[in-house]
Amino acid sequence: MIYGNQLRERIAGPGTTPLIGVYDMYSASIAARHYDGMFVSGFGFAASYYGLPDIGFIAWPDMVAFVQRLRGAFPHHHLLVDIGDGHVDPEVACHVVEGLERIGASGVILEDQKRPRRCGRADGKQVLPLEEYLEKLNKVLEARKDRVVVARTDATDEHDILHRAERLAATGADVVLVDGVRSGAWIQRIRTVVGDKPLLFNQIAGGKSPRLSLGELTGLGVDVAIYSTPCLFAAHEAMDCALGDLKAADGRLPEVDPASGIGVKASTSLLERNIAPERPSAEDVGV
Repeated sequence: MIYGNQLRERIAGPGTTPLIGVYDMYSASIAARHYDGMFVSGFGFAASYYGLPDIGFIAWPDMVAFVQRLRGAFPHHHLLVDIGDGHVDPEVACHVVEGLERIGASGVILEDQKRPRRCGRADGKQVLPLEEYLEKLNKVLEARKDRVVVARTDATDEHDILHRAERLAATGADVVLVDGVRSGAWIQRIRTVVGDKPLLFNQIAGGKSPRLSLGELTGLGVDVAIYSTPCLFAAHEAMDCALGDLKAADGRLPEVDPASGIGVKASTSLLERNIAPERPSAEDVGV
């Protein structure tokens, strides 16, 4: 059991640790060339696997199977997994965490939303009574061995945000996440109430939180930043443009630059890295 401790050590190091959201094996293959940590977001997985919004459709066996494929292809990268509300029941949440631990996930995020749940950036979120969530969280903490556990609150009331953040920081969770933080000033307020507990910030394009650099986040006392959707949204835009161009060209494919273009050769080369006997380690990524 090494993956949790490796991520824990990375978080404890200097600066803000970036974890890049991946939604399938191809996006993970590209992300792995640039960063040493990945994040399996509920938004990206629901979109890519089901073609549905992130409002509670994910079945845990599907997510576990995806993480197992990721770990097989990327044995040296950090893998943080969004398990939403733990699939409702504390017993199921514990079972999922134990399964993810066996296949090599580095950590999980457990939120305090109640059903029907929503994407963290959507309006209309409701949270569980705090004591009910803490009971679920503590059972998950008891079930893990070395896995990193991120305690997340989706509270929107200002007083409740700070109260829950303080209570979550007092648990055995490794990291605290307050989703939908609206400003750097609010990050500082949350940093104050969580004390020395590592703090995670969620970045998503078009979301409610400010766009901050890693340097700015480090200055605000943020230890981890998850980037939920850069791969998904970039693919959306690129595919839409490529197919629009294909239609305008009456179905004639564009020429591929043999040196730098993306065609069969470049794509195959990318994927062959995932079965190479000596796959790059996280240190080789050079973040």
